[in-house]
Amino acid sequence: MQLSGRGDSEIRRDRARNVFLNVPYDKQYEPLLPAFIAGICAFGLTPRATIEIPGSQRRLDRIIRLIGQCAYSFHDLSRVTVGGAAPRTPRFNMPFELGLAVDKSIGARTRHHWFVFESQAHRLNKSLSDLDGTDPHIHNNQAEGVLRGLLNALAQRRKSPTLSELESAYRDLKKSASKLKKDLGGASLFEARAFKDLILIANDLETRRLTAE
Repeated sequence: MQLSGRGDSEIRRDRARNVFLNVPYDKQYEPLLPAFIAGICAFGLTPRATIEIPGSQRRLDRIIRLIGQCAYSFHDLSRVTVGGAAPRTPRFNMPFELGLAVDKSIGARTRHHWFVFESQAHRLNKSLSDLDGTDPHIHNNQAEGVLRGLLNALAQRRKSPTLSELESAYRDLKKSASKLKKDLGGASLFEARAFKDLILIANDLETRRLTAE
């Protein structure tokens, strides 16, 4: 069976490279996005997120379908504190989408590997005790922490860059991200066009790095 003219082997190959990125879409988190994208692309993988998918379909349907198209998912549970804007509530989107990924990993014919990121150590034990025994990757709201987390999460990957290589890729993408925001009139990096362009830039930078070796 083929979908949209694509064969099963091509679909499986894409799925093996896809990474579902479940992070807070806010201004305070924006500096960490280039670290995730640069790091994921340096491992030869493709970042995916709900912001890139247009259409009239219900958001939940899009999230479930996209997780099913990914072999990996990274879930940042940093936003468990109560927000300042009324009505003051915590953000439940990230843990909810983590739950969808955990469900996908259980009993599925194709394996799904999920990983949890946090900004503070030990907080996951209080915020989501059902995950006792799961060690989150603590980034301390720092890009280097994100990159170290990716190195540990993807340690079994055949293509495994060094921390120095990841840091170099992040620095280059960070510069490009600043220019991209200016070119897009100050738009958030959590918009479909900006997200797509960042991935294209990161892959181009990675190709240049490999060619120069």
